[in-house]
Amino acid sequence: MSGRAFSRRGLFALAPLFLAACATTQQGAGRPQSATVNRVESYFRTVNLQDAPFTQIWPNGASGNGLITYRPGYLDMRFTAPHDMELKASGRSAVFTDARNGSETHIGLGHSPLGLLLGNPVRLSGPVMVTDVQQPPGLVQISLTRADNPSQGLITLRFRDERGVLSLYDVRILDAERKLTQIRLDPA
Repeated sequence: MSGRAFSRRGLFALAPLFLAACATTQQGAGRPQSATVNRVESYFRTVNLQDAPFTQIWPNGASGNGLITYRPGYLDMRFTAPHDMELKASGRSAVFTDARNGSETHIGLGHSPLGLLLGNPVRLSGPVMVTDVQQPPGLVQISLTRADNPSQGLITLRFRDERGVLSLYDVRILDAERKLTQIRLDPA
């Protein structure tokens, strides 16, 4: 895959954990169900993904994959395709390393959708605004943005809901330029 098919900007748009846009971006379309929001917050207090396989699809349609580690306040995405790359994030900053050319890029997450998922604990109130909650049978979908500047991006999390247990399987990030990045957690 050519270097043009993948850009650092596209990687940063992945923001994750996680981390692409929501199929429903109806801001203010009804009040989010607080019990569901509480369940998602609970999920993020206890989640500990360790070397979980993932596939990412960038806005240009290119894809990559690798392993992801995520726990409250920390994200490590190690790409094996299209080539070795790594994104490590914690708190309000991230470092992207491209093994192919040896570059290292430092990124502030204060205005990135990724920063929404790197609190410890993750809180879905205050600076984070829940814009939509959907609960079709067996699924939970919740969309988030920054309360002080929603135009900076939207992140939509999709969970399987089996017997009351949430399992994150899809993250969609819509960046400030309205470009969509999707991260799918592959079944183990």
